[in-house]
Amino acid sequence: MIVAFLNQKGGVGKTTLALNLAGELAGRGQHVTLIDADPQGSALDWSEQRSHEGLPRRFGVVGLARDTLHREAPELARDVDHVVIDGPPRVAALMRSALLAADLVLIPAQPSPLDGWASAEMLALLREARVYRPELVARFVLNRCGARTVLARETAETLADHDPPLLATTIGQRIAFAAAAQTGRLVAELADATSATREIAAFADELLHLQIDGGAQ
Repeated sequence: MIVAFLNQKGGVGKTTLALNLAGELAGRGQHVTLIDADPQGSALDWSEQRSHEGLPRRFGVVGLARDTLHREAPELARDVDHVVIDGPPRVAALMRSALLAADLVLIPAQPSPLDGWASAEMLALLREARVYRPELVARFVLNRCGARTVLARETAETLADHDPPLLATTIGQRIAFAAAAQTGRLVAELADATSATREIAAFADELLHLQIDGGAQ
């Protein structure tokens, strides 16, 4: 399965989700490669920091911030169980290539009235990709979410009426994600990040269930 985290709005947590999903899948005995398709190279920086900390490699991280991604990602996928793409913000050619490479597109959105508007161009690119890839599955994922806040509830209700639909799993606004990233770690490797670890595990469960079910549109 090739999973791409995409949204033209920056700062929605694509890299954090991509890294922790890759780590969770690897922790289940799966072979995973993460493609850093963001010219900023945040996932590559995380991998380098992890190496400096002397931590074992859980999954491969490669930089492919180019518009040939739709040809190169499937080649990489032949040797692993899953490829996770950390997509670029606001680079249409790269975004199109990632969309054509993916089996599943995840669009992170934060509890904000502005994020829906920011995703409009992303959704237009998704519709364009489905002309060539009608089987392409996509979902919103609500990230950095205070589950009990009115804004989070209203954002979830708004996205519930959208195509693509919203994943049932939400990811909370938790310090653990930033603390782990700064030291090249995953939340599952922190002793005091039980809630964040549970959320990532539930997130992976839901995505694997989508894969098993064939990802109903």
